[in-house]
Amino acid sequence: MPKPKTNKPPNAHLYPEGGPGRQLKARLKAGEVLLGGILGEIVRPSLVKCYQQAGFDFVYLEYEHVFFSATDLADTVLAARDNGLPVIAKTPQLERAEVAKLLECGVVGIQLPRTETRAQVETLLDYLKFPPNGTRAAAPGYGNSDFVVPEDARAWLQEQDEEVSLVIHIETKKAYENADEIISTPGIDMVYVGPGDFSVELGQPGNPDHPEVRGPMAEILALCKQYEVPFGTTAINAEAGRRWVEEGALFFEAADELEFVREGATNLVDAYRGFIG
Repeated sequence: MPKPKTNKPPNAHLYPEGGPGRQLKARLKAGEVLLGGILGEIVRPSLVKCYQQAGFDFVYLEYEHVFFSATDLADTVLAARDNGLPVIAKTPQLERAEVAKLLECGVVGIQLPRTETRAQVETLLDYLKFPPNGTRAAAPGYGNSDFVVPEDARAWLQEQDEEVSLVIHIETKKAYENADEIISTPGIDMVYVGPGDFSVELGQPGNPDHPEVRGPMAEILALCKQYEVPFGTTAINAEAGRRWVEEGALFFEAADELEFVREGATNLVDAYRGFIG
């Protein structure tokens, strides 16, 4: 006998809130602090498994500064979904097709680098939402639905609107000056401040804890609290992360696989050099 049709993907048991994107939003709304493991050079399902075993809450794809194989990227996103890890990805540029491909492969959060104006946010929101809320084209049956073809198209479109998060990325002086206008834009789900480029823009390159950088970041965090939008960043270490959590930060794009390899390899070599010279 043929198996009965179902709208539920085989990984549905991993997402009690109804989907990886909705689970991500629900956890942030509940005040949980979430740690994201970055993939900044290599996208492979094996690394997703390592991140899942390490206990990360989501995967972040640094897709602005590097080239990823399209097949490896899609396979990695699916592996993340199948291991209970929602995926947030930078879009290489604010362009409809780039955003659509990330969404259709199963990414549930789109992060816009160098967000500087409300108009940019509204454009991205238009790409993320289906009519009547936006102009996203319907393409079910890909990674966005775990390759399950939904029986109820209307319900699926509504669920997808709820699944996707719009993540703004503040990293320039202009963005800081426009922070209130940007963060108050309806439809924003998360605000990330990139300490690297932000420290460069504010004249203290590589020193995100300098008062001239830390102060503006704290102001942005205060705006996030005012507008009830989760604030996140990348801390230079766990102690710096603890201070941000005490002030109200709710998520971290923590570190990438190159940092883990570099640190692990260096520690091993140093340990051996300690007795072999």
